[in-house]
Amino acid sequence: MTLRDPLIGTLLDGRYRIEQRVASGGMSTVYRGLDTRLDRVVALKVMHPSLVGDSDFTARFIREAKAIARLAHPNVVNVFDQGADGQTVFLAMEYVPGSNLRDVLRDRGALSVRAALDVMEPILAALGAAHRAGLVHRDIKPENVLITEGGMVKVADFGLVRLLSGAGGEVTSTTEAGTVLGTVSYLAPEQIRQAPTDQRVDVYAAGILLYELLTGTKPHSGEHPAQVMYQHLHERVPAPSLSAPAVGPELDAIVAAATAQDPEARPWDAVELLATLQRARRTLSQAQLDAEPPASSRLTPQYSTGEVTSVISPPVERTSVLEVPPDLLPPRPPVDEPASHHTVQLRRVRPPRPRRSRKPFVWAGVIAALLAAVGLTTYLLSGAVYTTVPAVLGQSQAQAQATLDKAGLHGTYVQEFSESVQAGQVISTDPGVGQRARKSDSVRVVLSRGPERVQVPEIAGKPLEAARKALTDARLTPGTVTEAFDDAVPKGSVISASPAAGGQLAVGAPVALVVSKGQVPVPNVVGMDKDAATKALTDAGFKVQTAGLNLFGTGKVSSQTPPAGQPRPQGTVVTISFSLF
Repeated sequence: MTLRDPLIGTLLDGRYRIEQRVASGGMSTVYRGLDTRLDRVVALKVMHPSLVGDSDFTARFIREAKAIARLAHPNVVNVFDQGADGQTVFLAMEYVPGSNLRDVLRDRGALSVRAALDVMEPILAALGAAHRAGLVHRDIKPENVLITEGGMVKVADFGLVRLLSGAGGEVTSTTEAGTVLGTVSYLAPEQIRQAPTDQRVDVYAAGILLYELLTGTKPHSGEHPAQVMYQHLHERVPAPSLSAPAVGPELDAIVAAATAQDPEARPWDAVELLATLQRARRTLSQAQLDAEPPASSRLTPQYSTGEVTSVISPPVERTSVLEVPPDLLPPRPPVDEPASHHTVQLRRVRPPRPRRSRKPFVWAGVIAALLAAVGLTTYLLSGAVYTTVPAVLGQSQAQAQATLDKAGLHGTYVQEFSESVQAGQVISTDPGVGQRARKSDSVRVVLSRGPERVQVPEIAGKPLEAARKALTDARLTPGTVTEAFDDAVPKGSVISASPAAGGQLAVGAPVALVVSKGQVPVPNVVGMDKDAATKALTDAGFKVQTAGLNLFGTGKVSSQTPPAGQPRPQGTVVTISFSLF
């Protein structure tokens, strides 16, 4: 027996009618609903009633609404409203029909390199927008990546979002000591150690997600969350090519950098990781991008949760408060205990030690002072020679130049095409943001030229192979070929292309071709009556002329000119003769 959800059919805040439950998680349930004022379908995320009285969870829920409201990005699920109706606290969000990335992985297993990059790039674009706005998602995983029916990728569930604050741009955990809130397979080592964190925890989770897309499996597994935590802390993520040989060394290096255990060794943020991924894509051949992934088992949870967390899919690994075993936490500094009275008395009655010469200590002090002076001089000189590359990603050239000038650096500017970064904005720098640079050297700053587009060449009238070569030379892909009869275009030549010549397309986009089958063969109408013969010829595009007598209207076609089967231009007159009976 299935219990009916009491919220279904109710009206929240006098506006939102709840129609169907979509999924349930650790802190909230998502429903499909209707905004009765604007007559649009929305997703209603309702906090579990048991958590409404918890001020921390309520604050986190409201913070999610405010955080997403700060983002205006096509790859982020929009929040329309936030409110409460009695004991029901809810968010009204963009409804995204389709599935999540976990469903795709469960159905298909590993993806091709092209498909994996097509998914990762919009995810990183969304995270990059969040990082630029000073937000850290902290719960990136396939369940929180939605794919619309039209194939658009959207990042959802900013329930664990944190604001970057302080000089170091760090966020700290609000969970109790010895616990961590998140999904164990995607936790960065610093989250497990309960150290200060920043946007690079999202970079780490994105690296895990990229490994999962390329191989069909998670890099770390275990019967218990503690085993997975231990692997995050002590084992490097293996190269994807070990499980998927078609994956090249470029992507192995990106996964290794994104999942480095030391945050300082990772890309600075999602924008830098996105730029690195796009550069790698440009070095890969079409064969490498489209190589078939290995046959892999469907993804299953790392360990049993014992709970059903979705009404439309099998149990998944959920976001929860996880206990961190004490042996995985860094040791606490020892606390010096005050000496007891007896210890003091014993020290007092000890016989005095032989007096030692003070000269060694004097020389040690002199040497230490000299070393300190040398170290200070080196530090000052280093500060005069080196500095840290400031954050300029997403800035215009003028803004980047002003930022570099302020840091005592100068830049050399080059342009590259980008499908995700707006024209005129900085895609990447070399050295990267946060890395040390010599002030006398220039920083290479890559500016976006916007998306690259190429023009469809004029190929109408060309033989098929020549047309295909013209498309390839224009860096386009010959698409599907269909055939049609044509009076004017010779057989085997192109009648038309779609998009037509002059259209602007992305590099590698397909162009469909219609190829001429030549003139139309004359149908065979001998033996037909007049009406049937006339219809057959006119349907084929010919004109009909009769010859001879058909006195009673019952005669059959005895001959035709031109004869059946001969190719003729449409509009040609076909003369038919009839027998008397």
